[in-house]
Amino acid sequence: MASEDRATPSSPYSTSAPDGEVLRSLHRLARDLSAAEAPAPFLRAVFAAVSRRARLLAAVFDDLLLCGGGAAPVLPRSASLCLREVLLVLQRFKALVADCAARSRTRLLLQSDEVAARARELQHDLATLLDLLPIADLGLADDVSDLLALASRQCRRAAPAAELGLKAGVLALIHEVEREIVPERESLEGVLEEVGINDPTSCSDEIETLEREIGDRVAERWTSSMIALVGLLRYAKCVLFSAATPRPVDSKADLDDDGAEPPSPPLDFRCPISLELMRDPVVAASGQTYDRESITRWFGSGKATCPKTGQVLPNLELVPNKALKNLISRWCRQNGVAMDVCEPGKAEPAPVVAANKAALEAARMTASFLVKKLSASFSPEATKRVVHEIRQLAKSGSDNRAFIGEAGAAALLVPLLHSEDSVLQLNAVTALLNLSILEANKKRIMHAEGAVEALCHVMGSGATWRAKENAAATVVSLAAVHTYRRRLGRNLRVVESVVQLARTGPSSTKKDALAALLCLSGERENVGKLVEAGAADAAVSAIGEEEVAAAVLASLAKRGGAEAIARIDGAVARLVAEMRRGTEWSRECAAAALVLLSRRVGAAAVAQVMAVAGVEWAIWELMGTGTDRARRKAASLGRACRRWAAAAAASAASAEQSTECPTSSTVPPATMAS
Repeated sequence: MASEDRATPSSPYSTSAPDGEVLRSLHRLARDLSAAEAPAPFLRAVFAAVSRRARLLAAVFDDLLLCGGGAAPVLPRSASLCLREVLLVLQRFKALVADCAARSRTRLLLQSDEVAARARELQHDLATLLDLLPIADLGLADDVSDLLALASRQCRRAAPAAELGLKAGVLALIHEVEREIVPERESLEGVLEEVGINDPTSCSDEIETLEREIGDRVAERWTSSMIALVGLLRYAKCVLFSAATPRPVDSKADLDDDGAEPPSPPLDFRCPISLELMRDPVVAASGQTYDRESITRWFGSGKATCPKTGQVLPNLELVPNKALKNLISRWCRQNGVAMDVCEPGKAEPAPVVAANKAALEAARMTASFLVKKLSASFSPEATKRVVHEIRQLAKSGSDNRAFIGEAGAAALLVPLLHSEDSVLQLNAVTALLNLSILEANKKRIMHAEGAVEALCHVMGSGATWRAKENAAATVVSLAAVHTYRRRLGRNLRVVESVVQLARTGPSSTKKDALAALLCLSGERENVGKLVEAGAADAAVSAIGEEEVAAAVLASLAKRGGAEAIARIDGAVARLVAEMRRGTEWSRECAAAALVLLSRRVGAAAVAQVMAVAGVEWAIWELMGTGTDRARRKAASLGRACRRWAAAAAASAASAEQSTECPTSSTVPPATMAS
């Protein structure tokens, strides 16, 4: 402790701190506590008691400061030590207030008896210290001494208990939902009013805070009830606040002009490897933060170094950067950027904690309520609000998507894709995208009347780029099923719409369109239509901008599009350039595409490869630094180039002999290092 005192001599908690500083800290802290508001209505009595005690103490400390007459007061040693202990207790009170204010209200309700017990314990400690305080040595006036005695007596009184009846009522609601009993509207309204949730904004904020606390495992004992409360709050939000307008942040970026790009994320939010917004930031052993997918791919390629610093890592463990993820989530919400919709065709990450019976039943009730409301809605504004809620509910959790799909939402959402209202159209297509992540919903969407035509309408004539982008992403998701991939590929309008987006869309839209082309090109019978529609040209133009472009060309070349690619001016040169300067995956795909061209087209394609300056170095570099697959492809390409060079040399020698020229050494037009 002595070392701490020497390190921070000015701290009011230090034994060497002046008494005047201690008194000023006590006075300031007491005033702060006297003005502190209860974090929730059901704790008002508990915190009001704390506030009253603090007001009495603030008056006492104010008098002690005035007694000093502006000079630094010097207190008797016993009084000084006692007041320093009082300062620590008041600081613990302040920490308790701050901790309660940071919690979700429903979690605070579940832990209300613990909070009340902690407040009682601190008041008892404070009363003990006030009794030990040598009042006579302080020279206080009689009325001030009476205030101290009153504060001590009040601290020893039985402190107000928490509202256990409200907590029991909430737990009873959860049990009702578990038994598949739909809660009465009046009961829900009464409970939320007592908790302090009385509008859609506070309800949404409560859901977000509660979900974050569940993910952070801050209260293991109450996790099951907290999960159930998330479902109950979602249901209450729809039932009680369905007439409210959605928060503006949900559609801020979606209302931009057609030509507007989505907002660019701050540099600190971008992954140093992919340079894209980090969805799941993690910290490597070097202390650098990366997106989990990018750094996992880096480690998977056999590297054990930090991509940013180059240092060799002692281990490959990754620690979630929760603070940065919260900041990124807030930025995404403020700018209308989707963050937590699963990438189509990829498995959704397993939830941190499994949903329980009450949460599942609440989600089923919410889905059923929303779909019934949508089917009976005649007002455009009401429809817009309901679709927005369906979109939000379908955003996370396969159970939510299953319940919405089973309730028949897909068939009701499809006609809304033709809406002229940009917000309604965006919410509808995004809701379908979210639903399509679940395998069973893919069938429901594909079997809904006019669904494919409606997606084509949005891709071609959508009100915003965001809507067009999400329509293309929906095609990617649906095309993950083999049967639907063939069906979508046979539809010329689908193919033309996707190709047009790949040609003309902004960066994020182009990325989804190219992903759709990659999925559709996975079926051989689709390749002819894709090539005729210009898919190869669009992919060649996107090389260097989007890493998936090289993968599209490799897929087309593999299934019959090699000759069409070879005929595109500059295609081979662009692939060679990508093989040198692209990301790990795009370099691998570019090498695969060049190998396929050399095999399917033959010497003419290899000649184009050899005509590109520096191709030998690009192949050699990829063989040394690429992924295992990239190294194999680079080796195959090198062998094809060497065979071509040898054939060219032999052809040149034969030509010289046939013209009976003087004997001379023959030099091939290009050689490859073995």
